[in-house]
Formats: sequence, structure tokens, C-alpha cells
Amino acid sequence: MDGFFGILGEAVALILAWDADLIEIIGLSLRVTLTAVGIACLIGLPLGALVGTFRFPGRTAVTVLLNALMGLPPVVVGLIVYLMLSASGPLGVLGLLYTPTAMIVAQTILVTPIVAALTRQVVEDLNREYAEQFASLGVGPLDRVAALLWDARYSLLTVALAGFGRAVAEVGAVFIVGGNINHVTRVMTTTIALETSKGNLQLALALGVVLLGLAVAVNALAMTLRVSAQRAAYA
Repeated sequence: MDGFFGILGEAVALILAWDADLIEIIGLSLRVTLTAVGIACLIGLPLGALVGTFRFPGRTAVTVLLNALMGLPPVVVGLIVYLMLSASGPLGVLGLLYTPTAMIVAQTILVTPIVAALTRQVVEDLNREYAEQFASLGVGPLDRVAALLWDARYSLLTVALAGFGRAVAEVGAVFIVGGNINHVTRVMTTTIALETSKGNLQLALALGVVLLGLAVAVNALAMTLRVSAQRAAYA
């Protein structure tokens, strides 16, 4: 136990001292994750809204597919992206393998189905609630989607936070396509795995504390947004 608390103390000291390596790793992690979540939202929010609002042939199949893709195995996604970006792959000429861009691509693929599927459920429930109002006002298709997205903005922010939580904790896919290269593609999760295997438990635990802090902050923000949405609904 003394050893654990000693390592924990050194980990906290690294955080408080704003250790350069620690800050670099955290910064890259946030840059990759926020970019991936932003792209996933640009794709997933309108996709989920369209599926949740309109009825069309094959809609059930699309819904099932989105729900199934929420559980994509990260290592499989990493392998597919690796094969696409490798020198012998169709996109190898871009030279993106073992770069932050490859990590963003992998995280975007993982997060987009989550955003789209959760958005579909939120928008579908809201569309059902407002169906009569939309019909009586003669609201057009695009205006309907825009109105639903705006009215569900608090819930959709929670959806984005769920995507962020999924992405920031990802290790398998980003390790495969990023290579965990020091000062290039080393993020929090891959560094924790590497430094633990090397016995550098202080840095690993410091990053673990930061990840836990981010998880708590994301959940607290999601809860705050949920309460705000409920208050707005009853206002």
C-alpha cells in the first residue's frame, strides 16, 4: 500500500508540475478526440435526424445497422483503417499511416454510429410528439429536421459527450493506426499501456487520473445538460 500511495503522490506531483511530456500527451489526445467527435457529429447528427424523422424503404434495416455499428470492435476498425492506409492499401499514397490523422479517421468511424443511432432515437421520439403540430402548420421536410435538431439541442449535446467519452478512452484502434510513436502519435490510453509495461507507473497513473477526471467532468456536464433540458421543457 505504501508503494501505491507513493506512486500516486508522484503522479499527482507530475500533474501539478505540468510535466512537459504529460501536457504534450494530453494535448494530442484532446486534439485527436475533439476533431474526431466534431467530424462524427457533422455526419451523425443529420444522418440520425433524417432516419428518425422520415419513413422510407429500408429504414428498419438502416436503424438496425446503426445500432449494430455502435458496438464496432475497436481493433477491427483499427485493422481496416490500417489496411486502407498502408503502403499496399488503396489510400497508401496519402501517407497517413502512423499520423494523428489516421487516429482521427479511426475514432471518427467508431464514434459516428454512436452519434447517429442516439440522435435517431432522440429525434424520432420528438418527431412523434410534434407530429400533429408540424402537420397543422404545414412544415416542410428540411424545416422539420432543423426544428427537431434545435429543440433537441440539450439532448444532442449529451449525445456528443457520449461520443467524446467513447473516443477519449479508445486504445486498440489508435494504437494500430498511430503506432504509439513518441512525440508524434502517443495519446493517453496508449501511453498508459506502454508505460505500465515499462514500469513507469508514475506517468501511467498520472494519465489515468486525468482520464478519470475527464470521465467525471463529462458525466457531470451531461447531467447538467439533462437537467437544463428538463427545465426548458417545463418552462
